[in-house]
Amino acid sequence: MSFASQMGRPIREGLEEGIFDLQGLFSAMGGARRARRMAVRQVLRRAQPLLLLAVVALVLARAAGGEQPQSAVLRGVVRDAAGRAVADAQVVLQGKSLEVSRAVSTDTAGRFAFPGVARGAFTLTASRGRLRSAPVAVTVTGSGEQPPVGLVLGDAGAQPKGAAAGDASQAMQFADKPDFAIAAVTDWTAAGGHGSDSMLRTSEALTRQAVDLKAGSAEAAAAGAAGGAGRGEESETALRDAAAKDPEGFAANYRLGAFYIQAGRYKEALLPLQRAYEADPASYDDEYDLAQALRMAGDDAQAREHVRRMLTRRPSAELRRMEGELDEKLGDPLSAVREFQEAASEDPSEDNYFAWGSELLIHRAIWQANEVFDEGVRLYPDSARMLTARGAALFAGAEYDRAALDLCRASDLSPENPEPYLFMGKIEVAAPDPLPCVVAKLQRFEKLRPADSLANYYYGMALWKQQGQEADPRIMESVKALLTRAVTLDPECADGYFELGNLSAGQKQWEQAIGLYLQAIEANPELSEAHYRLGVAYERAGEKTKAREQFQLHDAIARKQAAEIQRQRLAVKQFVVVLPGRADKQQPAQ
Repeated sequence: MSFASQMGRPIREGLEEGIFDLQGLFSAMGGARRARRMAVRQVLRRAQPLLLLAVVALVLARAAGGEQPQSAVLRGVVRDAAGRAVADAQVVLQGKSLEVSRAVSTDTAGRFAFPGVARGAFTLTASRGRLRSAPVAVTVTGSGEQPPVGLVLGDAGAQPKGAAAGDASQAMQFADKPDFAIAAVTDWTAAGGHGSDSMLRTSEALTRQAVDLKAGSAEAAAAGAAGGAGRGEESETALRDAAAKDPEGFAANYRLGAFYIQAGRYKEALLPLQRAYEADPASYDDEYDLAQALRMAGDDAQAREHVRRMLTRRPSAELRRMEGELDEKLGDPLSAVREFQEAASEDPSEDNYFAWGSELLIHRAIWQANEVFDEGVRLYPDSARMLTARGAALFAGAEYDRAALDLCRASDLSPENPEPYLFMGKIEVAAPDPLPCVVAKLQRFEKLRPADSLANYYYGMALWKQQGQEADPRIMESVKALLTRAVTLDPECADGYFELGNLSAGQKQWEQAIGLYLQAIEANPELSEAHYRLGVAYERAGEKTKAREQFQLHDAIARKQAAEIQRQRLAVKQFVVVLPGRADKQQPAQ
């Protein structure tokens, strides 16, 4: 409590007591004029010391800055280790409350500015590509311009939270080679987590989605596979007739196989392309298409054999990336990550950096994946999927605020793309505290896709989480409306029913909560937490037997799910990372 507040309490109490006495005197003296004058004098005499005290408190409050403006301008410059100004660096201002997290970019002279900063303690950090600054503590004590702050990008800023000095987050020199190597793989038998198993599960789900982004790109590339000539406008019938007339020949079979490749009919492409290969094994175009057809038809081992043959004759980054994808599918991630690294070194394309970073992330080399995505974002700042994948990596490393900022930027780059919104919705629900920027972006998602159940669900959950302990009733009505719309649009939205049940339980409306939890379970019988909350609601409603049954169901489902998750984790090999001068295992993100 401030000094002014402490002084205000006796002042208020004394004046209230004087007014009470005044009313009593008026009543006792019948309201005569003389009596009123005497009463006023009496109250004024009693109030004089209190009024003096009020004046003193006001002066002290002014001296303490109570009448000063409540905001300031915080400026600074970002430089590299050689003292050069760094343009287009991202600077993040973080206060004790996540609501004050803000980010700006530096101008061509490396300068940044945060206007309207309230008094308080903050931390400033800067990043650009693979480089980080050390965090700088800043205290804003007054208004107007604050002393400028200098931030220096370098290796020291690459340290993740909780990482040991010299860990794998040191900056990579991509012009040469990264400062880490993947030496081996090991079973992920002691999967840790950052905060809770729920967040670890979310991290794993986001990783799988990041891989899906990569797979979508690869399949699109396969559909338009480069292979040379033979993609004319001939009809399928004409091509089949030509191949039938010359079943052992190269040209007719290759044209037919190429037609099927272009149409995405990979299994039908296999026979004519194989015949063409037997007729002319030296044809690069035919063997490339044959490898693509085998890969897309599910024969990964044969596809890899052909890719390796082509690499001996005509090495390329594209073939290395294809071999890396096949190595991963065939259970050889160690070879895969090396192929992806070679592909990115030979051709630093967006696809190659994305494939390399995704492979590291799949196998829990989290900070190495983050560094690769850093470089990818630096080279391709307009790549929404690169930012989305880096957001997944940052979340896996417990960098929740930075993950949110990346996903918000990705959604700005590609507002119609649902992926960044879905990622940020998941991390907002899972993170321990509200995240910056997500509410406004999820509101945009809901406006763009009002008939999307998940758009309504995630926006409602973000609004709810931002409310904290003292929720605004009007906001909570909006939350309820959004969740209700989510389950109306998709009756299988079990999470929506579950959260509506939690809203009712919070208001002690147990019968209503029971009905909503039952709907959640009907939509997803394996939603273990719904069984537990339903048990609590039954218990509050006095139905002890039903409560006990739900608690038992919760325990049984939780045990089964934990066993399945452990099986899945054991199936994922974790990379062993070697750092300069050390041979050290990269630990799961904590």
